[in-house]
Amino acid sequence: MKGKLTNSVLEKPKKTLINWLGLLGIVSFVSYAAAVVFSPFAYPGYDWMSQAVSDLSATNAPSRELWNQITAAYGGCSLICVMMASVAAVQGRFNRFLRLGIYLFAVMNWVSIVGFSLFPLSESGIGGATFQDSMHIAVTVAVVLLSISSLTLIIIGGFRRRALVPLGVCAAVALALMFVGAVGVNAAPKEYFGLFQRFSNLISANGFLAALGICLFLGKLDDSSGRALPLCLEQEAVTSDA
Repeated sequence: MKGKLTNSVLEKPKKTLINWLGLLGIVSFVSYAAAVVFSPFAYPGYDWMSQAVSDLSATNAPSRELWNQITAAYGGCSLICVMMASVAAVQGRFNRFLRLGIYLFAVMNWVSIVGFSLFPLSESGIGGATFQDSMHIAVTVAVVLLSISSLTLIIIGGFRRRALVPLGVCAAVALALMFVGAVGVNAAPKEYFGLFQRFSNLISANGFLAALGICLFLGKLDDSSGRALPLCLEQEAVTSDA
């Protein structure tokens, strides 16, 4: 009887729909990365080293149609992934730092998807002084602030829970790349603006979304994944092994 009880406790739970939907984080990253790589082919004269990613989806950009086609799965997949992570945060016994960090990361994705869809750059390049461009900049600032806040909280919360340390490490790498991109954009020559902008755009935020989706799929977010067994069951497991 004890052996059956111990085996049922130690047995890995089957994956739920929430776990499987975590894979959409990878789909979202691949969709966005493909758009960044292939959209320039529809934009004659585009220089990825010096131009921002936003230029590819600007209102007057010749690559806008291709960009929208390739990123068709990006918005929906990313939002589903972060919402499932938020559900896992509600159901799991997370510390408040990790829970709040995941919530803010979900808010950041909503602001990014909805905001940039409503307010793309009016022109490729720096853009004009239109209301649309001003709102695009405002959305960018909000996304950056939410990204920094959420990743910082996830780092703190992740390192406070042994099973979620890998998630904390991924958040730390994403935050470091974001700062590298910010410093590079402002300090490096304009010829390398686009290169450093991709650190904070493609690799950082979207890369962490893929990492979050992988953790969700692997069950790392299931009830904080890795709670200690009750003492009585842990003693039974040791006895049965002996």
